[in-house]
Amino acid sequence: MGTPDFAVPTLAELIAQGHDVPCVYSQPPRPKGRGYETEASPVHKFAASAGIDVRTPPSLKGAEAQAEFAALNLDAAVVVAYGLLLPKPVLDAPRLGCFNLHASLLPRWRGAAPIQRAIMAGDDETGAMVMRMEEGLDTGPVLLGERVAVGRKTYGELHDALSRLGAALMARALSALERGGIVEQPQPEEGVTYAKKISKDEARIDWTKSAREIDCLIRGLSPFPGAWTSANGERLKLLDCEPVSGHGAPGTVQGGVVFCGDGALRLKRLQRAGKAAMAARDALRGFAPARFD
Repeated sequence: MGTPDFAVPTLAELIAQGHDVPCVYSQPPRPKGRGYETEASPVHKFAASAGIDVRTPPSLKGAEAQAEFAALNLDAAVVVAYGLLLPKPVLDAPRLGCFNLHASLLPRWRGAAPIQRAIMAGDDETGAMVMRMEEGLDTGPVLLGERVAVGRKTYGELHDALSRLGAALMARALSALERGGIVEQPQPEEGVTYAKKISKDEARIDWTKSAREIDCLIRGLSPFPGAWTSANGERLKLLDCEPVSGHGAPGTVQGGVVFCGDGALRLKRLQRAGKAAMAARDALRGFAPARFD
């Protein structure tokens, strides 16, 4: 049960490990692109290419959808960024239960945007965990987990790393379940944080903040949705910067360096409106703003 790119490696790994995957659930095809043509999700496309039946109910709250799920007589359900609520009858249907791959070190960053929030908060490390699903939001006991250093990774880089790591982790968890050789650990009550969805307002850069805070924001939103600022009436997405020493009025740009409330950032990669992302020196050629708003 999954929808975006993040979930595809897990499905691929389950197939490669020889698990019998009788059915894949994914969110319904959505309008996409400039033409708003309906397009199936990445998981849907991959499952179809592997010859697996795909179901795309808009909800699992109805009795009919729940009965169809129960009729599969599953040993377990694997859930990775599915995006739909699993009611209790669905959670209880598989013999062993439903197991979710979550991209954080639970109980930190429960919720919708754990990878972005970890980077934006300046966390030194994050990870992936396999947990047994309960009715609460990411509250279930943990079967397995792995830690990953955040370093200077962007959201895109950390997303891909955790996607690959999580696929292997889920395969290990299912093997251990088959053997009966796994001890589930309840999540600690302390350290709970929530990773709410990224709002449009959060993506705008406030240059009065420190260079470290802004750097974390830029990396946490790169490449999507992209932290942004404006200059000369044009909106710019900043995709890669690096903290450097410097002091000046916040938002002032000098030689490819923009001053912050504390410290400065050297611009490395950005995207101008209607254009492809490119190196900052190329993007700003002939367009040399003295200040970011």
